[in-house]
Amino acid sequence: MFVYADNAATTCVSKAALDAMLPFLTVSYFNPSSLYSSAQKVAEAVAEARETVAACLGAKSPREIYFTSCGSEADNQALVSCARLGARKGKKHLISTKFEHHAILHTLKALEKEGFEVTLLDVHEDGVVRVEDVAAAIREDTCCVSVMFANNEVGTVQPIKEIGALCREKGIPFHTDAVQAAGHIPVDVEEMNIDLLSLSGHKFHAPKGVGVLYCRKNIPLFSFIEGGAQERGKRAGTENVAGIVALAAALKESCDHMEENAEKMIAMRDRLFDGLSKIPHSKINGSLEHHVPGTVNMCFEGIEGESLLLLLDKHGICASSGSACTSGSLDPSHVLLSLGIPHELAHGSLRLSIGEYNTMEEMEYIIETVPKAVQYLRDMSPVWDELQKGTRQHLC
Repeated sequence: MFVYADNAATTCVSKAALDAMLPFLTVSYFNPSSLYSSAQKVAEAVAEARETVAACLGAKSPREIYFTSCGSEADNQALVSCARLGARKGKKHLISTKFEHHAILHTLKALEKEGFEVTLLDVHEDGVVRVEDVAAAIREDTCCVSVMFANNEVGTVQPIKEIGALCREKGIPFHTDAVQAAGHIPVDVEEMNIDLLSLSGHKFHAPKGVGVLYCRKNIPLFSFIEGGAQERGKRAGTENVAGIVALAAALKESCDHMEENAEKMIAMRDRLFDGLSKIPHSKINGSLEHHVPGTVNMCFEGIEGESLLLLLDKHGICASSGSACTSGSLDPSHVLLSLGIPHELAHGSLRLSIGEYNTMEEMEYIIETVPKAVQYLRDMSPVWDELQKGTRQHLC
């Protein structure tokens, strides 16, 4: 059996998205900036996609929607814009968390080299940021708070509305990386007090190479790519029309079927948690109370996560041990370390991220296969041998 359980890394393109984009790759391939009527019809399709995305996110105006190449680009533009705006007012302090995606963390490091100060909040063991911790970190010179909507590795959902309300009260722009949330759980930028938001199409069945930056109309957005006047002068470059219309179609379909998809995924997710937690000396990572529907993250003591992934691959199961963006690293997940999980335990992590196209039959296959793979690796592990003999203490 083949089981794709890495939907947090990317998803397949849905039929709705594919049907929407194909005409703009074949017959309606015109540049939307051109003046002739055929091109202007393409420009209208981009405008309609902008309206669709705005409606899905609860934005007041389509003019608050900017199309990008991906969530990482949107993250970068959001943080750099807030930093530049703050610097104009003598405010050069940014707040974020230790378990953000590297698109946020690396951008903040770059800003530090430019003289900005950054406070990275500790994350509690349950993987949920506390509003009071954000409040305590705010200073007179704070120019931006950025807290991810849902964590990409452990799947925990943050109190975005409450953090946004705090920032609104203090007059501080609030950004959230919603790459793992959009299309999967309700997102309403007005209701949740969000000023800037990033998302990526390929996380909800649009193609790779297209994303969105939502920016509230009273927040000045700085151009990140210079050249033409596309995206109202805030992102130069001929629009990826096929990707844009596909993203809009995929997001609308995901939002229209969100409740039924979530119900199906939660049932499969909980079955995985129930079945895999029976493995001795295993640990579920992150709060199950505040959680996206499809992510399962666990640690198994006495093994290496990379070895487990390779073994599962031999059995037709595609999974990960963390973010796909850091899959080449041998270091344990910075997300798990931020939750206080010891290095040696974090090394034995497994992330299974399921989608609405998965089946309960596939979950049973995973539950049947993973324990055997874990035991196989433990039988060869000198660390596990020490744990069994009592010369090393169990961590879970």
